[in-house]
Amino acid sequence: MNPQPKVIVFSTPTCTYCTQAKRFLREHNVRFTDVDVSRDERAARDLQRRTGQIGVPVILVNNRPIVGFDKPTLMQLLNIKN
Repeated sequence: MNPQPKVIVFSTPTCTYCTQAKRFLREHNVRFTDVDVSRDERAARDLQRRTGQIGVPVILVNNRPIVGFDKPTLMQLLNIKN
């Protein structure tokens, strides 16, 4: 059994794609840390520094950034089968 990857979701409460991404992760029993960049200015700056992105969601899987709710890439990185 592979250890669960470290997953961090940078999101905002009003972001529809963020909500979809988090629902997808929950449906597949993937534990994740949700970082609300609208409340955490330091996290927002860190996100921009790491990825060049100011939009959300950005999902880090073992520190590899996925910009947007890119379901195929998430499934691949998290080893989720259809």
